[in-house]
Amino acid sequence: MSASPGRIAAAALLPPLGVYLARGPGAEFLIACGLTVLGFVPGMIYALWIVLRAEPVPEPAPA
Repeated sequence: MSASPGRIAAAALLPPLGVYLARGPGAEFLIACGLTVLGFVPGMIYALWIVLRAEPVPEPAPA
């Protein structure tokens, strides 16, 4: 998936929501929540980084 304008706006305004929309619940979401609690700017930078970076391509399962 590419970074849609809605995900970028969500990451800028509500960082955990942007990460949740881009990656779902998981470690990255919890990190975004923690950074946002510590300070809005670190949470926003992390969320934008997660939303804008390319998604990892899953490796094929061995046969």
